[in-house]
Amino acid sequence: MTPNPQPRSRRERPAKPALTRDGIIGTAVRIMEAEGLQKLTMRRLAQELDTGPASLYVYVANTAELHAAILEALLGEVDLVAAAATGNWRERVKAVLASYIEVLYAYPGLAQSALIARPSGPHYLDLVEALLALLDEGGVPAGQAAWGVDALLQTATATAAEHSGRRQSAGAEDDWKALAAGLDQASPARHPHVAALGADLISGPPTARRDWILQALVNGIAHTPRPR
Repeated sequence: MTPNPQPRSRRERPAKPALTRDGIIGTAVRIMEAEGLQKLTMRRLAQELDTGPASLYVYVANTAELHAAILEALLGEVDLVAAAATGNWRERVKAVLASYIEVLYAYPGLAQSALIARPSGPHYLDLVEALLALLDEGGVPAGQAAWGVDALLQTATATAAEHSGRRQSAGAEDDWKALAAGLDQASPARHPHVAALGADLISGPPTARRDWILQALVNGIAHTPRPR
């Protein structure tokens, strides 16, 4: 007869590493990269950290704050070297924002969350500082730059959200074809301007359209005074 195993004391278990905000965010980023943002719940995160969800709320108030913290961590990947390069300041603004868009685009779902997430850490401040410095270099008045940098980041975030959303959508290609067909069949009597432009409304590669939108926005910021 096999003797019963002796009960094991809880004290003999290896101690779990202490929870920290940085450790929680780092784990959240790894889960998002492996499983996607939709699978990243507080329960899933707690399971990975071998703790209860309630323990996480001491460090992260809710899912929105978690997403903002993840975004803040990933903003460290934005290429800010372009901001310090020589050459046209407008082109450098576009280069920084293009890198920001690519960071969001690399993580489907994060771009949509970034539309409402408000990071406030050092990486976000580095990004804002780089853009403000470029606008200042271009002679943009401080008040216009203060509002303009928010408009630039909102537009860049919306651009990333739109394209990452299309990538995730199973019927995105069919929707695009339906839109093209609708433009092609527009009535010259009812929609004369739409019929005149037709497919040109959706023409051009995404990167060209993105660069044009950012360029138009930068020019507008530089030449549009704030209301008194």
